[in-house]
Formats: sequence, structure tokens, C-alpha cells
Amino acid sequence: MDRKILLVAAVFGAIAIVLGAFGAHGLKSLISPESIAVFETGVKYQMYHALFLLFLGTTPSVSQMAKNTILMLVVSGIVLFSGSVYFLACNVLFSFDFKKIGIITPIGGLLLILAWIVLFLHLIKQKR
Repeated sequence: MDRKILLVAAVFGAIAIVLGAFGAHGLKSLISPESIAVFETGVKYQMYHALFLLFLGTTPSVSQMAKNTILMLVVSGIVLFSGSVYFLACNVLFSFDFKKIGIITPIGGLLLILAWIVLFLHLIKQKR
């Protein structure tokens, strides 16, 4: 087991639950239903990847080097993808227009995809 990865997974999972509850209850009267749905997309992707990290932290099938690479990609991806989605969904609540930095959303998504590709490539290269 990799304690560092499991701790990061637990933190991202807990934050996803808090943000999900906040989006469902606290933002209901502040942003549109469409924006709530966008916010929930960020929460879902964050939770999916927290669970991915839980798997990664408990599997002996992945080398430490691959785990570290995947962890870096997932953390960066969650921050850029989910983080930007949260701000874009709540754009009407801020004086800054987050649409100006919307390019970071697909970059974050790409980093999340790359984390899965690194896992895939690592697993197919392993000897049986």
C-alpha cells in the first residue's frame, strides 16, 4: 500500500462529497440548474479519480515510478479540470470572468486521460 496516494485519495474524496453537497444545497438559489449540472460534472470527475487513486494506492501490480507519475497526473488533472469547472459553473458569482481561462479545463481533462493511459501502458508492458 502506498500511504501518500491513499491520503491524497481520501482528501479528494472528502472534498468531492463536501462540494457535491454544497452544489446541491448551497448553490441551488445562486446559479442556474444548468450551472449546477456543470458543477456536478466537476464533482463526479473528482470522485471518480479519488477512487482511481484508492485503487492505485492499494494495488501491488503497478511500479512505484508509474504510481508517482499517475499521482502527479491525477492531482494536476483534478485541480485543472474539476477546479476550473467549479469556477466556470459559478462564474456569475465572481467579478472575474473565468471563461477567460477556460482553456485549462481541457488541459486538466487531458492530464486525467494521460493518467489512465500510463496505467494501461504500464500494465500491458508487465510480464505475466
